[in-house]
Amino acid sequence: MKSNNQLIYNMILILGDFLALVFAFSMAYIFRVTLDHRAFSVAIHARTYLIIFLSLMPFWILIFAMFNLYSERVLEKRFNEMMRLILASLVGILFVISFSYLFDIAIFPAKIVVLYGLLLALFFVFLFRTLARIVRQQLFKYNIGITNIVIVGNNLAAKEIAYYVNNTSKTGYKIIAMVGLNNKKYYPYFSSFNSFIKNDLKDEVSTIIQTELFLDNQKNDEILTFCQENHVSYRFIPGNNELFIGNITVDLFHSMPIVAVHQTPLIGWGRIIKRLFDIVGSIILIVLSSPFMLVVLIILMLDHGDPIFSQTRLSRFGQKIKIYKFRTYYHQYHRMSPEKGFKKMDREDLAILYRKNGDYLENDPRISKIGRFLRQTSLDELPQLFNVLKGDLSLVGPRPLEPFELNKYGKKNLILSVKSGLTGLAVISGRRNIPYDERRKLDIYYVQHWSFLYDIIILIKTIKIVFNRNGAK
Repeated sequence: MKSNNQLIYNMILILGDFLALVFAFSMAYIFRVTLDHRAFSVAIHARTYLIIFLSLMPFWILIFAMFNLYSERVLEKRFNEMMRLILASLVGILFVISFSYLFDIAIFPAKIVVLYGLLLALFFVFLFRTLARIVRQQLFKYNIGITNIVIVGNNLAAKEIAYYVNNTSKTGYKIIAMVGLNNKKYYPYFSSFNSFIKNDLKDEVSTIIQTELFLDNQKNDEILTFCQENHVSYRFIPGNNELFIGNITVDLFHSMPIVAVHQTPLIGWGRIIKRLFDIVGSIILIVLSSPFMLVVLIILMLDHGDPIFSQTRLSRFGQKIKIYKFRTYYHQYHRMSPEKGFKKMDREDLAILYRKNGDYLENDPRISKIGRFLRQTSLDELPQLFNVLKGDLSLVGPRPLEPFELNKYGKKNLILSVKSGLTGLAVISGRRNIPYDERRKLDIYYVQHWSFLYDIIILIKTIKIVFNRNGAK
């Protein structure tokens, strides 16, 4: 049974986005007329204005589609959807302005209408999509718009899929049968796919998810043939999940389809764009933060000099780099190992506790008052902007770690397949509040799921952390 649920939902989104955009720019025109009684820059009749926007809005919707705003993968992630919506709307308004300039057609009666229209477009489209999401989830509770799935496989992946989609009222998926994995307590169970297709449930299935390949290819062909003949969606989850995480391309190699799997999507043009963004971003941030950095330099120099602390860390391909930070320790413990520093203050017990706690100590007595402020706001890392400009680091990436830290982690080469970053997924997810292994898993997730938009999201969340003073203690 072929399911059109997602298609119908996308069509509703397209229609709703179109109406929301037209309504937004209509309101922008009305606001300009009612709130500001000055003469128009260009006299444009309301009817002409509306006809022009009705003609241009399909192109704006096409821009939304180019930003994957009708992709199920994006719609599942609310923040990602919002960021794409903002970027797509900016591109949309630029398209309208460019159209007006290229064809010498006056569209906006006043410049302020552009701003009104953009802000109202963002508001109404986001409001509509929020309401559409709420209504859809309410319909799920009444089995409306549900996608019926069958899980084929008897492994851990089958159990995980069953767990993730278990709550039908939230996910919109309903498991109508399990083939291979005996879970009779919750779902109808079939020992083989052949026995399943002899049951009436076969007429209700919309999607089949296979989590393992059978040694007997005839059994695999049986599933694919059933899906093709009955127009059922087919999904396959490979047994080795990590093999297929990253950048995947399918090409022809001597007339044979071949799957190429890269460790990270950050290849080709992605690396070039990321580097250009690092250069421009670091220059802007250095200029903006230079007055503050100068003040901190002076304060630290007055406190017995040595304002900058450097340390050897690892970056892409295991390259050793020198990263720079503002000194946060009292001068007498500067450039000392933790063991020597704590021994100097006759607190060797703290050195043991420091190492046991993952090289971290709450209320570390070696840290000065200004140093504690710099750490809490993460401003001690501002000198690393010069590392970014130089090319040692990126603005966003896995945290640069010391060699001894990564040597104890089995998948260090995967983490080192991209440049280390000034900030990263581990930083915005809790930093020291999450275990070491979890932080490294977040680094790997970033490496395998990189996107330029993802970098923007991480940078925005990092700014929030800085203002909330949720940095290192």
